[in-house]
Amino acid sequence: MSGPIEFDFLVIGSGLAGLHFALRVAEHGTVGLVTKRQADDSATNFAQGGIAAVIASDDSFDEHVHDTLNAGAGLCDEKVVRFVVERGPGAIEGLLEWGVEFDRNEGTPTNEGGAFDLGREGGHSRRRILHSRDTTGREIEQSLLARVAAHPRISLYENHCAVDLLTAHKLGRTEANRALGAYVLDASTGEVHRFLAPITLLATGGAGKVYLYTSNPDIASGDGIAMAYRAGAAVANMEFMQFHPTCLYHPEAGSFLISEAVRGEGAILRNLAGDAFMARYNAEMKDLAPRDIVARAIDSELKRSGDDYVVLDITHRDPAFIRRRFPNIHERCLDLGIDITTRPIPVVPAAHYCCGGVRTNLHGETDLPNLFAAGEVTCTGLHGANRLASNSLLEAVVFAGLAAEEAVRRRADLPPPGAVSAWQHGDAIESHEAVMITQNWDEIRRFMWNYVGIVRSDRRLARARHRIELLQDEINQYYWNYRITPDLLELRNLATVAELLIRAAQHRKESRGLHYNLDYPTRDDTRFSRDTLLQRGEAPRSHPT
Repeated sequence: MSGPIEFDFLVIGSGLAGLHFALRVAEHGTVGLVTKRQADDSATNFAQGGIAAVIASDDSFDEHVHDTLNAGAGLCDEKVVRFVVERGPGAIEGLLEWGVEFDRNEGTPTNEGGAFDLGREGGHSRRRILHSRDTTGREIEQSLLARVAAHPRISLYENHCAVDLLTAHKLGRTEANRALGAYVLDASTGEVHRFLAPITLLATGGAGKVYLYTSNPDIASGDGIAMAYRAGAAVANMEFMQFHPTCLYHPEAGSFLISEAVRGEGAILRNLAGDAFMARYNAEMKDLAPRDIVARAIDSELKRSGDDYVVLDITHRDPAFIRRRFPNIHERCLDLGIDITTRPIPVVPAAHYCCGGVRTNLHGETDLPNLFAAGEVTCTGLHGANRLASNSLLEAVVFAGLAAEEAVRRRADLPPPGAVSAWQHGDAIESHEAVMITQNWDEIRRFMWNYVGIVRSDRRLARARHRIELLQDEINQYYWNYRITPDLLELRNLATVAELLIRAAQHRKESRGLHYNLDYPTRDDTRFSRDTLLQRGEAPRSHPT
């Protein structure tokens, strides 16, 4: 067994938040960057829409704050919202300095700040979305990855899966609890290493794979949320899972997303009878209503009609504009026999973004000292009960930067992690029953979709709770009896996230934002205008935002 691998900073996850933090702190120390697949296999790389920031002369911080609070259905922390929004222009400047290119208006010099071709998405009252065609996340990811690969102080470990966080109390020490790094599985060898650092950042993304249908990449199994919860950190607002209204409906499409920016450019949702139905659900904003409203509207239309999908129609726009503005979407649909310039796009909702996560403060630190987090893995107070479109990349940049500042400031005063015992496999043996992992994975995702999806009820949630408790017993037995693998780690984390989501949903006896319960169809501000907190060993509790 090899000795511990030590750094000044450990980063788990290689999306925008992890890369941004790593580049910032690498100027002050060594960085270990752990990612469980290839470095570009992240939710950032799949982000089509863009990043929201107040850039235009006819926009304002107050308007962006208002739109965010409106979408968040009374659960946003207004102080956090304003804090993030006001740092938007600076975040954009930072990305530009690192080589990220956003689309600009034709014929405008590239050094003019007002030259950006700004888009609009659901819930936004202004055009404020900076984008790179319809592959914004890929542009950001590739630019930052190139800088990470070239940085002499950053060591990138691909195909390495974090198993569990290391903490002082987990190791039986009597000192004040703190994060010390993580046990990390090398997927190519099966060996578990000790990655030690005085400061650890979680940037593992979301948990969309807990559902049967999702726009997320396969890596989105809630690893960081589950590890932080097992380590004792507080997790907040897990009941608020955002379902993107428009995922391409096609047997060969996988989880291909149709960006909200398509509706921002005038696309109209219609049922299969041809009716534009959104005015019945939100007369003011119609197709540009916040995502929770649009997803429930589509769900209602499908339940009423019995159809499998609705359509998104942008055929009234100029074909040349459509091909230029959405080249990736146009090409992918064309590959499947759908020319979006002449034919409406078949779409259904799919799990998209986890608005809850590990609770952090304005420095990006969790309540476990020296454990920081940024990106979708967190609950910062920005999104509330429903995320405003394209606020997520902004949040990732801002909080990764804040976490980096605090981590650098604190690093010199922190003691080293100290001695940590090597991973012990004990009596665990190689498994020849991988079908058990597949079966449990499929069962979790299916009952979560059916019982804890866009619309819920007390009875559905009770059934889901019963099923997850039975499955967790099976999974825990398997975990301790067999040698760990990446698939087993993901299944274990997925089950933990499913449990957290169910328990949080059972606690919230109202309907608000992304959480809609048929037994409590109205919003209750007297009892539930507060966050839902979950901490290991404790019952769910409400906490003021």
